[in-house]
Amino acid sequence: MSILVGNDTKLAVAGITGREGSFHTLNNRRYGTNVVGGVNPKKAGENVEGIPVFANWEDTVKESGANTAMIFVPPPFAAASALEAAQAGVELVVIITEGIPAHDELKLYNTIKRDHPNTRVVGPNCPGILSPGKANVGIIPASFFKPGNVGVVSRSGTLTYQIGNELAQAGFGNSSIVGIGGDPVPGSSFVDIIELFEKDDQTELIVLSGEIGGSAEEEAAEYIAANVSKPVVGYIAGFTAPEGKQMGHAGAIVSGSAGTAAAKAEALESKGVRVGRTPTQVAEIAIEILKG
Repeated sequence: MSILVGNDTKLAVAGITGREGSFHTLNNRRYGTNVVGGVNPKKAGENVEGIPVFANWEDTVKESGANTAMIFVPPPFAAASALEAAQAGVELVVIITEGIPAHDELKLYNTIKRDHPNTRVVGPNCPGILSPGKANVGIIPASFFKPGNVGVVSRSGTLTYQIGNELAQAGFGNSSIVGIGGDPVPGSSFVDIIELFEKDDQTELIVLSGEIGGSAEEEAAEYIAANVSKPVVGYIAGFTAPEGKQMGHAGAIVSGSAGTAAAKAEALESKGVRVGRTPTQVAEIAIEILKG
């Protein structure tokens, strides 16, 4: 198995006609993802290398049967496009767009949770989801990864790539890689994705890659202790980050002792999660557990 994306994924892309949208959509298709359509009201009726473009999400779902949406449209319009996809019945919405206003993210999160509980949102500001050998939805460099039994969930795309690549070089692959994004209001949390990995038969070990800011890792630690039987290995980026300064992602900022890398690592380790201090050490711990 895999989680969220796989052989049954039917992907449609908002922003497919833009430079970034078309580049990554075609990359996803080359990987083997079933790309069934795109959305652009100004270019409905056209196609991108054979992929039909529709005027809106309702038409896209009706004509193509899309069950997964990828959002590449500019920040002022991205949340509205994601909500439109949910209203059309899309089951999974992956928002790649960075820089969406936090109040738009919060409104989107609350509206979908209230009105469209059967739709899952991943992102915004995320690299997407990869199930090696099956489907790639997003901007993850799929060549770094191979099929296996390690599930990865991360707030950072580049750290995900490094950890996954080191596992692959050691002979281990991944069931799925999920980038939840680094914004203050993510559509899916660590807990949401870890719950899916716990239920996934292919996944035997879970890697959680977090960073400073917020309380998502502490919440994950509590959930893991109460609900997860599989081994979990953690990493927290930002041990040397200065207090009060945003580091990279919009959600990566701490004040006082709350949200620091040390506090997050302590919370995870107190619940039995081994935490590596570098991505390389994380991979080494995971390999040690898998071999054992």
